[in-house]
Amino acid sequence: MRILLFGLLSTLFMLLSSCVNDMAEVKALLEDENFKQEVAKDVKIYYSDSAKVRVIINAPTLKRFNENSVITDEFPDGVLVEFLDDNQGVTSWLESDYAIKTSRNSEVTVRENVKFYNSANDKLESSELIWNEDTGEVYTDKFVKISQPSRKDTSYGFGFKTDEKFTRFEIEKFQAVKSAEMLEQDVK
Repeated sequence: MRILLFGLLSTLFMLLSSCVNDMAEVKALLEDENFKQEVAKDVKIYYSDSAKVRVIINAPTLKRFNENSVITDEFPDGVLVEFLDDNQGVTSWLESDYAIKTSRNSEVTVRENVKFYNSANDKLESSELIWNEDTGEVYTDKFVKISQPSRKDTSYGFGFKTDEKFTRFEIEKFQAVKSAEMLEQDVK
């Protein structure tokens, strides 16, 4: 009986001791770059509020990085953002060649060949815009060109602020047309 009890205890001890993980190995696995980055292709992200879709983000590539519980979404191949009204109609849309968002704040920064349109066919062009998801504000301190075909007007300046619908806007520092045409290269 003692031999059987000793054999069972020995087997149990070996089983329990073999289940111990080396913490250095576990940490090395978790720090592996494959766990820090996810890549998705042909992405469509829906933002909703009160059971209604408010924003749709389309992108050919999404790279998601997770570094110390801070998630960063990068759209290296561009992005198209559609803002919708209560009836699910598109009120404005924003496109750029690059975008980035960090979970630390609620802002999406779009850069490179930025264009922002509204339903009145107005068009803003800039090198960078920032969209605050919480406030719905879209702004920049960079050079902007705003074309309004219905008014037969084009405005130039530095600094811009509007809402997601892009119906009313403010330009902080208007720029004269002749010098603005030279600065227009900054938009691209």
